[in-house]
Amino acid sequence: MPLARVHNIAVSLDGFATGEGQSLDTPFGHAGMRLMEWFFPTATFQGLSGDRERQEVSAASDPDDRFAAQSFEGIGAEIMGANKFGPPGWQQDPEWRGWWGEEPPFRTPTFVLTHTPKPPLEMSGGTTFHFLSATPAEALDAAFAAAGGLDVRIGGGPTMVREFLAAGLVDHLHVVQVPILLGRGVRLWDGLEGLEAGYDVDSVTTPSGVTHLTFTRR
Repeated sequence: MPLARVHNIAVSLDGFATGEGQSLDTPFGHAGMRLMEWFFPTATFQGLSGDRERQEVSAASDPDDRFAAQSFEGIGAEIMGANKFGPPGWQQDPEWRGWWGEEPPFRTPTFVLTHTPKPPLEMSGGTTFHFLSATPAEALDAAFAAAGGLDVRIGGGPTMVREFLAAGLVDHLHVVQVPILLGRGVRLWDGLEGLEAGYDVDSVTTPSGVTHLTFTRR
């Protein structure tokens, strides 16, 4: 049976999955790129970005890369929130086509949850963005229908992931605990007290200093 999966959502020690003040120049707000520093040296990231300057450190990041690579295995569709697709106000910019250029890394049907739907946007490399105003359950039904029997990745940001978790729709959750304090921003765990009771939980700490937490529905 296909699964709904969340991968690579990084949180600070105080629970923030993005900083305050998201904008075109600061996609993670005042957090900068600190939440994702563990990801950049991995072979998975290098393969997506074409970044070869970090090749010499990728071997040290192999434990992190095992988790990073899993996020692309067996995925047939993606769901993301409006704030992952673009900075505040992108809905009023008819030229905005996402953060990722003309060939986004998803290569599947990708459903963007927004209160201002618009026609689908077909990109190079197999990604087509579909813009929906829908509940989490409705969006997941649409994504499963488009996924061809494969799993659906719930891609974030944290507000959307929290809504899917609160609705009991997530089968597999991968959270990366990053040893920084942000103090402000958007938190992941608010309102989810006792969530762990429905999951088997594993943790792995890697040389980069992060801890990978995986929640698998019982």
